[in-house]
Amino acid sequence: MKITRQKHAKKHLGFFRNNFGVREPYQILLDGTFCQAALRGRIQLRDQLPRYLMGETQLCTTRCVLKELETLGKELYGAKLIAQKCQVRNCRHFKSAVSGSECLLSMVEEGNPHHYFVATQDQNLSVKVKKSPGIPLMFIIQNTIVLDKPSPRTVAFVKAVESGQLVSVHEKQNIKQLKEEQGLVRNPEQKRRRRKKVGGPNPLSCLKKKKKAQDTKSPASEKKRRRKRIRNRSTPKVLSEQQGVEG
Repeated sequence: MKITRQKHAKKHLGFFRNNFGVREPYQILLDGTFCQAALRGRIQLRDQLPRYLMGETQLCTTRCVLKELETLGKELYGAKLIAQKCQVRNCRHFKSAVSGSECLLSMVEEGNPHHYFVATQDQNLSVKVKKSPGIPLMFIIQNTIVLDKPSPRTVAFVKAVESGQLVSVHEKQNIKQLKEEQGLVRNPEQKRRRRKKVGGPNPLSCLKKKKKAQDTKSPASEKKRRRKRIRNRSTPKVLSEQQGVEG
């Protein structure tokens, strides 16, 4: 029986992986009802979920789910402890919390871009989740975890994509990524840098250079010139004295 369940899970995971980009680690959003069912069935979620899905998993919840479990009192104290051990994902209800089902629905809106699984025992929530394509749904039956098969809305959406009538969110993301890699679309996360305008030369740099003043004569050169002049002047006197002596 266990092998059959894993085969079905593998088949369903392959469907969501190929058509909606679901990948490991599988992010599973838990609500209070699922935590309570796991507690009653003595299911160790951290151990059994990875084995059932044959891959790495991340147990997640929201602040609204935790708040809801706190308000329900001691009856769901054990479920609250399980939820508190999960990773808390940020939701949009910072100022005022909403019900757990409403919060989980908001987390998978707009095509479920984060590829969340929804794990719940709430029938109303399950019906609403199935109306949106591409959301894997999980629940517990007879103390066993079950990954539900793709909903009719999900199957119809995939057929429409294959026939070219629609483009899936996964394909849109791939197209956008390819355009960004090829430089066809600017990445909004990158800061826009202003290009410097190419202007003419700086007018200050075009001014005529002033002629350097002639260096003043150094005292050493003046001394040399004086010495030369003295020598030149003394030579005729010496010659005349020598001629007088000879005469």
